[in-house]
Amino acid sequence: MQSGKIGPEDDGLPMKLLLRPATILALSATLAMPALAQISLTPPGLQKTAPAKSAPKKSASPKAVQPKAAKKSAPAKAAPPPATAPAAPAPAVDDSSGDAAYAAYQRGQYKTALDIATKRAETVGDPKSMTLLGELYANGIGIKRDDAKAEDWYKQAAERGDREAMFALGMFRIGGRGGATNRDEGAKLLASAAKLGNPKAAYNLALFYIEGQTFPQDLKRAAELLKIGADAGNPEAQYALATFYKEGTGVEKDIAKSVQLLKAAALAENVDAEVEYAIALFNGTGTLKDEITAVDLLKKASRQGSPIAQNRLARVLTTGIGAPIDKIEGMKWHVVAKSKGNSDPLLDDTLAKLTPDERKEVNERVSKWLSGR
Repeated sequence: MQSGKIGPEDDGLPMKLLLRPATILALSATLAMPALAQISLTPPGLQKTAPAKSAPKKSASPKAVQPKAAKKSAPAKAAPPPATAPAAPAPAVDDSSGDAAYAAYQRGQYKTALDIATKRAETVGDPKSMTLLGELYANGIGIKRDDAKAEDWYKQAAERGDREAMFALGMFRIGGRGGATNRDEGAKLLASAAKLGNPKAAYNLALFYIEGQTFPQDLKRAAELLKIGADAGNPEAQYALATFYKEGTGVEKDIAKSVQLLKAAALAENVDAEVEYAIALFNGTGTLKDEITAVDLLKKASRQGSPIAQNRLARVLTTGIGAPIDKIEGMKWHVVAKSKGNSDPLLDDTLAKLTPDERKEVNERVSKWLSGR
C-alpha cells in the first residue's frame, strides 16, 4: 500500500468545502424546525417527572383487577390501590410546571401533551406550554397541522420571553410560514433568541452576517455567533467555524482548532465535516496522519451520498494510496460521483482502460447502488 496525499496540492481539484451562506441559510430554515422538539424543547426538569411514567400504569392497569381474582382476595387486592392511586393525578396535570406536558410528549402521548399544555397555557399563561403547542401545531403532531395556530402560540410565548419560541417564530418569518415572509423581523427574533443563549438561533443569525444582505456583512460577529453554537454542540456551527479557522475568516487562522472542530462535527455525523476531517487525517494536516481512519470516514461519507467523498474514495481504491487497490469498487464510486457532477479526468482515463468484463461489473455495482439495493 502506497502513501500519499489526497488534498488539493496533488491534483489541483477543489478540495476545500467553501461556505456558501445563501445555500446554508436555505437549508437551515428548512431543517431547523423538525429538530426543535428533540433538541430545544425538553425542559431541564424532565428527568424529575420520570416516576410519573410508571405510577399510572400500576394503579390504572385493568389487568390488575380481574373479576375472578377479586372474589378470592377482595380485601387484600382492594387495599393497595388507595395507596398508589391518589399519587397519580398530581404529576399527570402538574399545575406547578410544564414538565408533565413534555414528559407526555417524549413518551409519544401527544394528545395528553396537547391537553396539559393547552390547560396550562390558558389558565396560567405558561410560555413553555405555549411553545410546545406551537411545535405540535407546526408539525401536525397529535393534531392536524395548522401554521396559523402554531404562529399564534409561538408569538404569545415569544412575547413572554421564551427563547425557543423566538427562534421558532423567527424561522417561521424567514420561511414564510404562518404568514408573509419577513426576513428583517425573522432576523431580529433570531437575535433576541441568540442573546438569550439559543445555539440554533446563534448559528442561523451568523449566516445573516455572512450573507451581508439583511445585516451588513460582519465576519467577526458571525464567528462569535458560530462559537456560541459550536460550544453548545451544534455540528453545523462547528463545521462552519472550522472553515473560518481554516481560512482565517473573522478569526485568526488556526489549523489545529479547525481540525478539532471538524472532528467534533464529524462525530455528530455532519457529512461535510466527515469529508474535511478525513482529508486532514489522510494528509496529516493539523493532526497526526491516520490513513486508516481517513479512509473509513471517506467510505462512511460516500455511503451518505457525498460526491466529494466518493471521488476521493475512488482515487484511494484505484491508486492504492491509503488502502489496498480495488479497481472495480473504485470505479463504481467514480461513476456514482460523476453522475452528481463531480468529474475527474484521471479516473475517466482509468475507467476507459477497463476490460469489457470489468466494465460490466462496475455497471452492475453502480446500478445496484443507485437503485438502493
